[in-house]
Amino acid sequence: MLNTCEGYVDWRNRPAVRGRHGGILAASFVLVVEVLENLAFLANASNLVLYLSKFMHFSPSSSANVVTNFMGTAFLLALLGGFLADALFTTYYIYLISASIESLGMLVLTIQARVTSLKPPPCFSASTSISCEQVDGRKALMLFAGLYLVALGVGGIKGSLPPHGAEQFDENTLQGRKQRSAFFNYYVFCLSCGALIAVTLVVWVEDNKGWQWGFGVSTATILLSIPIFLIGSPVYRTKVPIGSPITTIFKVLAAAVYSTYKFRDSSNSAIEMDTSRTSYTTETSEGEDRNTKRKEPSQTPTESLEFVNRAVKNKTVNPMLECTAEQVEEVKIVLRILPIFMSTIMLNCCLAQLSTFSVQQASTMNTNLGSLKVPPASLPVFPVIFIMILAPIYNHIIIPFARKVTKSEMGITHLQRIGTGLVLSVVAMAVAALVEMKRKRIAANSGLVNSTKPLPITFLWIALQYLFLGSADLFTLAGMMEFFFTEAPKSMRSLATSLSWASLAMGYYLSSVLVSLINTITSRYRDTPWLFGSNLNKYRLERFYWLMCILSGLNLSHYLFWASRYKYKSMRKTLSQPNN
Repeated sequence: MLNTCEGYVDWRNRPAVRGRHGGILAASFVLVVEVLENLAFLANASNLVLYLSKFMHFSPSSSANVVTNFMGTAFLLALLGGFLADALFTTYYIYLISASIESLGMLVLTIQARVTSLKPPPCFSASTSISCEQVDGRKALMLFAGLYLVALGVGGIKGSLPPHGAEQFDENTLQGRKQRSAFFNYYVFCLSCGALIAVTLVVWVEDNKGWQWGFGVSTATILLSIPIFLIGSPVYRTKVPIGSPITTIFKVLAAAVYSTYKFRDSSNSAIEMDTSRTSYTTETSEGEDRNTKRKEPSQTPTESLEFVNRAVKNKTVNPMLECTAEQVEEVKIVLRILPIFMSTIMLNCCLAQLSTFSVQQASTMNTNLGSLKVPPASLPVFPVIFIMILAPIYNHIIIPFARKVTKSEMGITHLQRIGTGLVLSVVAMAVAALVEMKRKRIAANSGLVNSTKPLPITFLWIALQYLFLGSADLFTLAGMMEFFFTEAPKSMRSLATSLSWASLAMGYYLSSVLVSLINTITSRYRDTPWLFGSNLNKYRLERFYWLMCILSGLNLSHYLFWASRYKYKSMRKTLSQPNN
């Protein structure tokens, strides 16, 4: 008799079989596909601002806004991909649909870059007194259609591919859980592999051979990922969608609010639950499907978050809002992880500086490495290479050592890992502030404050903040993905994992808001705002970095408050078992 995996099916919608479906081989296909997918996405996103300003004739500020909106939208749409994977389709089909959409968007951009008539005419020389014509009309429609088809495809892939890979491991065994943890580490490693090729080889192609070749490479890469993904079909296992997690969340919260207002003036005895009954946790075991019959059925929700418990009392109030204790517990899990999610946004706000002010700082410095002149836009190579080195070391040396020291399964818990990343972000902002003070001091001492000549200081000083923030990204991104996937209810795992990408998008948006807010406030008591003008040497960038350091420190305190009170699912399950 075949040993099937309850709640999982193969690509033909037949019950998945242990030993035949899932495992390291299945996850390996996912990792290879991620290298290709991230290469296709970042190859254009990292250099897109140049294409928009040079060939589509957007102003520098407009180009930056278009890129920010594009990338933010792509990461936010990961929530849509995760939702659809949980509610309607499997992660398997969401990836295939999303990759096809991204390929279509890339193809549209490639055609526009190749055909001269689909772009605005080249700028005339300044002597003719004719300004550049920004892309508009049907040409602009084609541009934005291509960009946002790519964003939609990227969002679906980011929301489905990580949980699809994590689903390949058996969480009922210690070995399976260790392999799943290693998968998230190597997922970030593969992200970096794709990014390294994108910001070096493909960017060189775009700059030297033409954008039609750059877009063409991205189109071919994402198209290649589809057959590679399909080759793994016979060994994949995918979770069966079991309804909309969003519907469950809103239903429970609505029932809790409705019950509160309906009975706020009633006697407590009429609405209180019978406390004499034994409270059992409603969380399913790691290997059980939510629809599987339990040995000891849950009757009442756990005592925490009492407000949400009122949803169960709604049985006698409104049948349309009737909720089970299991649904109440699932919503409680979501509410518990939300403060952790909110605490990671500030870190991603710090990461946003790597593609803005840090690049501008480097452009004022000596970027020579011997006879090699390094373009400032290639600085992301530093954190990418560092992550590629650190990820295997973390997985094969640090984690095994931590397991021996702590004598625990995880060695370093998910929350400790996220916290380490947040600490590193505080250090990174302090380092960035000190380096900027040094850079400005050298500019003043050498009399080059108003000059465009490179300062007599190597750009490798800027690489320090890249290394700290790159390390923070490795710890926090992999930690977030594993934490959200492991702790979320089985019905919401894809959506919960997508919160990692939503945090990244919100961090970029927060960075833009902070810069605008700081300029607005500082313009009221000085002639020039902190972060305004064309001369970076006259910025108060060091003050901005110190402010980011302080905000990151406060955010760390906020995180520690919630993390210290968080109980992992396995702990809650143990604590809620009835005493014999």
